[in-house]
Amino acid sequence: MSVKEGLLYTPTHEWVRVEDAEAVIGISFFAQEQLGDLTFVDLPAAGAILSPGKEMGSVESVKAASDIYSPVAGEVIAVNGSLENNPEKVNISPYDEGWMVRVRLSARPAELLDAAAYEAYVLATPH
Repeated sequence: MSVKEGLLYTPTHEWVRVEDAEAVIGISFFAQEQLGDLTFVDLPAAGAILSPGKEMGSVESVKAASDIYSPVAGEVIAVNGSLENNPEKVNISPYDEGWMVRVRLSARPAELLDAAAYEAYVLATPH
């Protein structure tokens, strides 16, 4: 399992990288590994308003479909459009090329897990 340091995580397996007043969101290595090869990614449009814990999109794979939940509050200012035709980027590079949306934060993220806490959570949770 690969958990990247310097990111914050949710118990629903999304990650967030805070950069000043903005945040980049994606799904964790663990999430993409559990889903298998992604075949479709549905993301919110630029301008969408996100709320923590609320659905912001979904992913589909050869094994399953799964909702994606926003770890933060704010407005979507960019969407990784390359995932539309290349959803496998999430499998290949979930923390870099497989990022999903960039958000202008309306509040600082709260109640998220650091890398060590997320790894401990994943290891302790039955799958």
